[in-house]
Parts: sequence; structure tokens; C-alpha cells
Amino acid sequence: MSGHGANGSGPRRRGAHPVAWWGWALLLATAASRTGNPWLLLLIAAVAGLVVVFCRGDEPWSGAYRVFLFIGLSAIAVRMVFYVVFGGSDGSTVLFALPSVTLPDWAAGFRLGGVVTLEGALAALYDGLRLATLLVCVGAANALASPRRLLRSVPAALYEVSVAVVVALSVAPQLVQGVARIRRARALRGNTRRNPADLMRTVVAPVLHDALDRSLALAAAMASRGYGRSAGIPAPARRTTSAFLLIGLLGLCAGAYASLSSVIPSPLAWGLLAAGAAAATCGIAFASKRVPHTRYRPDAFGSRDWAILASGAAAVAGTVLSGYFEFGLLWPATNPPQVPPLPLAATCGVLLAAAPAMLVPTQTKEGPA
Repeated sequence: MSGHGANGSGPRRRGAHPVAWWGWALLLATAASRTGNPWLLLLIAAVAGLVVVFCRGDEPWSGAYRVFLFIGLSAIAVRMVFYVVFGGSDGSTVLFALPSVTLPDWAAGFRLGGVVTLEGALAALYDGLRLATLLVCVGAANALASPRRLLRSVPAALYEVSVAVVVALSVAPQLVQGVARIRRARALRGNTRRNPADLMRTVVAPVLHDALDRSLALAAAMASRGYGRSAGIPAPARRTTSAFLLIGLLGLCAGAYASLSSVIPSPLAWGLLAAGAAAATCGIAFASKRVPHTRYRPDAFGSRDWAILASGAAAVAGTVLSGYFEFGLLWPATNPPQVPPLPLAATCGVLLAAAPAMLVPTQTKEGPA
């Protein structure tokens, strides 16, 4: 064997580590959650789409980005409909007026119908766009990260959760693949009807059934191979492990609450988060020893994967800097209406997040694990 693929096209190059892709996408989503600037949100969505186009392969889950993009656009539409029907931010620039319904005193702040203003519509659009950008980032992670490789990277201590994780991660890709397969089958049978009842019977129901069957079959195969089999650990060691996990979770919760509070100093909040993360890491490391398992071709986390994470962290760092020096640009006012400018630091950070498009080659179809 010369190390070439079975089709003679050269050696198969493995893509980036799935944890790196999920970390990059979540960092990009964190940057999106820290701003309401529509141009910056559109730039984040464009960067996510660019990386998906350049780095995704031809696996079943590679088409997930398009599905999440459609869901994001639907979220914007739903948010706008909610504003038109139930109201929101007030303004002086009236677009149109709908018949209104008087609500009781306990529903103060809401309305049914009434005046629709440009200022309120912009505020609703920005909110919906932020939610859509978060969904797009999650869709990018689903399109780029292999759920099989991600499962192999889950700590052994989380074996009970990992069965549910593999079902959850494989349902969405199987839905995408199932829709394409069912549409081809309908076209071959000459079925071109598009009425809702027929689509529900011949597309939606078979796709959901097939996706769940495949995911549950994978989980059953894991269980039949002894995945998650526990080893005998003394009671003191189990109690120590449980204490570390409990302290770690409490520390993470307390740190997250402290970081969101304006009363608790930031050093104390970050200290609680760091202590909680350290305790949880120790607990997971100790708990992993009671699950004997072997790893075939361990998935190493290399320098390229760290570079992907660093590019995602650059987006967050840019929004943090803009929050200190350009806060008004991160959260533009809608009253009076104006075209918001782009914050410089956040824009540079988001552009750096596009680095994986040059760092990671296009992935080929994943072979058997």
C-alpha cells in the first residue's frame, strides 16, 4: 500500500478536530450575542458561511448549514410578525396602522394591532437578526464537525450522556440527508404534488422516522459493543469524584451569576468561574477512570485546531474591546432611525474569524472509523 486512497486520488486528509469547530462556532455566536449592530451580525453570518463553503466535505451533515440558515430567516420573520401583532418599541415615524384591541390593565405594555412605527420595526429586526445569527453559527458547527469524531472525543466520564449526544447530533444530519433521498424517490415515482397533506404523508413522516431509526440504531450499536461499561472503583474514590463534580458545577453556576451581576467585582466572578472549571475538570478526569475503553487512532488536537479556536476568540475579543471604546456602535439606537456604522475593533475580530477558510482544506468523505 502506498498510502493513497482506494480511488487512487491521493491520501485522505482529515479535517480539523470537531471540538475546534464547535469551539470556533460557539465563540462566533458569543460575539454575535454581544451586539445588536445589524452590519456586524450580517458580517458574522457571512464569515460563518464562507468558512462552511471552503471547509465542509460531502458527508451527510455537510448540508446542515442551509437548514439552519432557513430556520434563522424564519426566526426573523416570526419576530417581525410578533412586533406587528403585539407591539414593542414606540416611535414617531408611523409606517401603517392596524385595527387595535384594548387589553386589560394587567397586560400593560402589550397591544393587539395599532400603530406600527419604523423605530419599533428596526428594533424587532435587530433582535430577530441576532437570533438568526446565533442559529447560523450553530448550523456552521453542525456542517463542519463530524459527530462520529466528536463522540470519540467525549470524556469517558460522560458515557451516559454521550449516547443521548450521538442521537441528538446525528438526527439533524440524517434529516438533511433523508429529505434529499425522499425528494429523489418522489420524483422517480412521478409524484410532484405539493399540497400540505401529501407532503406530510410522503415526506415529513418518512424523513422523521428514518432519521430516528438511524440515530437509535447507532446508539444501540454503541451499547451492544459495551460502550460505557463501568469498572469497580472504591467507594471513597467515587465520593471524591462526586464531590469534585458537585463543587465544580456549583462554582460554574456561581461564577456565571456573578459575571452577569453588576454588584460583584469582575475579578471575583472570573475567579469563581476558573475555580469551578478546575474542579469540574478534576472530577471528570477522576470519573473517566471507572470507564475502561480503548481508542483506535486517537484524534489529536493539533496546532491548526488551536489556530481555529484562536480565530474564534479574536471575534469575542474584538466585541469586548468595542464594548469598552465603541459601546454605542455595538448597540445602535433605533430612535431616531439612522444607519449604524461598523465598530472597528469588532469588525477586525470577526474578519480574523474567517481564518479557518485558509487553514483547513476541503474535507473529503469520511471513511469508516
